[in-house]
Amino acid sequence: MGSLFEELEAREAAARERVEELEAELADLAEQLERAREGLERLRVARETVAEVMAEMSADASVAAEEEPEAETADGEASSPYAGAERRVMGVLTVPKWRPGMGVDVLPRVYRDILEVIADAPGPVRAKQIVPRIGLATTAGRIEGTRSKLKRLVERGWLDEDEPGLFAPARLRTGASPNSQ
Repeated sequence: MGSLFEELEAREAAARERVEELEAELADLAEQLERAREGLERLRVARETVAEVMAEMSADASVAAEEEPEAETADGEASSPYAGAERRVMGVLTVPKWRPGMGVDVLPRVYRDILEVIADAPGPVRAKQIVPRIGLATTAGRIEGTRSKLKRLVERGWLDEDEPGLFAPARLRTGASPNSQ
């Protein structure tokens, strides 16, 4: 009878060893899978970010940056803090704060398109309603990117967001809307 127990113990030891080998392989594969998933996510985010930036840049390459505050010289003339220096901003698109008399022509093309869709809407609209109307695919990334632009337009006085997620033309004290100019 001793040999039967010895055979079972040997088989159990071999099975235990095989289980440990497979667990080690599984742990290694799980680690490889996690690294691959992280790499995939980084690439997806990078591609979406680059596509968004490139779309904005090509939409309107002639966007003017916000004016720098001017200082007066001793003789009373206004001078820029960058007087005499060539000022070049590359790859930066700004959404200036709305001021009376400012038209939508100072905004990048995609922002003008957004304001046009909102101005034409019968009431407040959501980002997911705007995305297809400005020619983008209705993916979660595009909707979130548009929502970010809408929030930026609200922060800078171009739009109102009376209820979370609902965007409408800005109402000023005079009742005029900056996007109607």
